[in-house]
Amino acid sequence: MKLATFVRSGAQQAEIGVVTEAGVVPAPSDGAFAGLDMIGLIERWDELKGEVARWSQAGAALPLASVRLLAPIPRPGKMLCMGLNYADHVAESSQETPPNQIWFCKQTTAAHGPYEPIDLPKASSRVDYEVELVAIVGKKGRHVPKDKAADLLFGYCVGNDVSARDWQFKSAQWMIGKSFDTHGPFGPWITTADEVGDPHALDISCKVNGETRQSSNTKNLIFDVFDQVVELSQAMTLEPGDVIYTGTPGGVGVAMKPPSFLKPGDTVTCEISKLGKIEGVMTPERA
Repeated sequence: MKLATFVRSGAQQAEIGVVTEAGVVPAPSDGAFAGLDMIGLIERWDELKGEVARWSQAGAALPLASVRLLAPIPRPGKMLCMGLNYADHVAESSQETPPNQIWFCKQTTAAHGPYEPIDLPKASSRVDYEVELVAIVGKKGRHVPKDKAADLLFGYCVGNDVSARDWQFKSAQWMIGKSFDTHGPFGPWITTADEVGDPHALDISCKVNGETRQSSNTKNLIFDVFDQVVELSQAMTLEPGDVIYTGTPGGVGVAMKPPSFLKPGDTVTCEISKLGKIEGVMTPERA
């Protein structure tokens, strides 16, 4: 099942719904779904998934072209990001394969819609792309063993870990350079884990203006998605709606010779098999 957060044309109120071949079927506005957002739905999924299946098949679909898709979770509780997690990206970064997982956070104000313009900030001249598989936490968990890690995950999205490299490399801490507003687009919807199957068998790619820059498969993750859940849950409680960016393959702009950073008007398209694609046009910051 594919679950989206969207706004109808001319409206301001965000809604949740199921994406079908016909479009997006909005959730009922009454009963158990009254006022329910995506995190609320994830929290109550075991209780409500049967009802979701029923109304998604019976309800009238809105054409996708008539709605604006938002980030499936517009304000996640956590945005946790894995660094240096594909061997080719490690090599192009002139690093050694890390013996341990490398983690940083994107601030939740970076969360952004899958087709919205992406800021080229006034404060940065070295903005880069990173296509990533994004995992969505579905259940609360701490000290999760490896054989239970898959049970904690609700579904998956396509993400772009947009990075202001000049800010990222100002210090050993990457957080600010990874957290500029609009620099955490993901979506276009959440594809539930049962529909995805093995998350480590997905083709993953990024194009800039139609030119393929990154192309790999999630089987090439150094630390797989379930290893990541195990590691994170030793330190913190993972909660429904938390977002995990799982790492990017080789081909980023900063590693090109010479480096190639994003410019106004560049279109960045990130795609993962079974999950769809997201696309943003790089736009000078207005604020």
